[in-house]
Amino acid sequence: MRIVLADNVQISWDLVADLQMMLHYPFMRNALLAGTLVAIVAGLLGFFMVLRRQSFAGHSLANVGFAGATGAVLIGIAPVVGMFIAGALAAIGMHLLNLGARQRRQSDIAIGAIFTAALALGFIFLHLAINEYAGSVYNVLFGNVLGIDAAQVGMLVWASLAILAILATIGRPLLFASLDPDVAAARGVPVRALALLFLLLLAMAVAVAVQIVGVLLIFSLLVTPAAIAQELTVRPGVALGLACGLAVAFVWLGLAIGFFTPYPTSFFITSFAFGTYVLVRVMQWARLKLVRRARQQADGPQPAVGGAA
Repeated sequence: MRIVLADNVQISWDLVADLQMMLHYPFMRNALLAGTLVAIVAGLLGFFMVLRRQSFAGHSLANVGFAGATGAVLIGIAPVVGMFIAGALAAIGMHLLNLGARQRRQSDIAIGAIFTAALALGFIFLHLAINEYAGSVYNVLFGNVLGIDAAQVGMLVWASLAILAILATIGRPLLFASLDPDVAAARGVPVRALALLFLLLLAMAVAVAVQIVGVLLIFSLLVTPAAIAQELTVRPGVALGLACGLAVAFVWLGLAIGFFTPYPTSFFITSFAFGTYVLVRVMQWARLKLVRRARQQADGPQPAVGGAA
C-alpha cells in the first residue's frame, strides 16, 4: 500500500524503503546533517538559556539577527555572517546594560530597547531588500533547511564544533553560575565573563539555527526542548541529554514529514515541539492532581475546628 502525499513522492508502510528514498537525494542528506547539528547545539544552549531565565534575551538576539541578515543581503554578503555580527554586538550591548541594571525589570527593559531598535532596522532593511532579494529574506524569516547546500553544511559543521568546544570548556562553571551566581562569584567563578560569553555563544547559535527554522520559529529548537526536559527532570546531565534528544527528534520528524508533503518543514518541527510541550504540561498537571488526591485520602478526614468538647 502506498499513499501519495506530494508531487512524485509517495510514502509506504515500508519504513526502510522510505528512508532509503529520502537519503537518495543529496539535499535531504544535507538537511539531515545540518538539522542534526543545529538541534544538538540548540538543545545544549537552550538548556542553559531556560535555566538562566534568558528566553527574552534569546528572542531578542533572534530579531537582532534578522536585522543583521537583511542588512547583509543588502551589501551582498552571507546572511549568517551579518546575523552573527549583529548578534555579537547586541550581546555585548545587553551585557553592558545589564551590568548597570539594579533589578530584573531594568534588565528586561534594556533588552527590550535593543530588541525594538533591531526590529526598526530590520524593517527598513526589509523594505530596501524585499524586491530584489525577497527569497533570501523569506529564508531568514522562516528558514529553508531543504535548500542548504554542501558549502553551508561545511560552515555549520565548523560553527557547531566551535560552539560545542567552548561550551564543553565552560560548562561546569556556567552551570554553577546559572544555579547560584552569588555563591559562584564568592568561590571565584568569573560570573560576568561567563554571562557575556554565553550571550555570544547564543548569538552564534541563533545565526546557525535560523537557517533551519528561521527567525520567527527559532524558539521551537532553542526553548521548547529545554523547557520540556526541565519539566521532566531536575538532574542537569539528564536534562541536557533529553533536550538534545528531543530537538534532534523534532528535526528528524519534521524533515521526514516535510519530504513527503508539500508543506514547509519548519511548520512540522515547530508543531511537534509545541505539541510535545503541551502534552508534557498536561501530564505533569494530571500527575500533581493525582498526588494531591492521594495525600488527601491518606490523611483522612480533617477534624472539625471549634467542635463541642
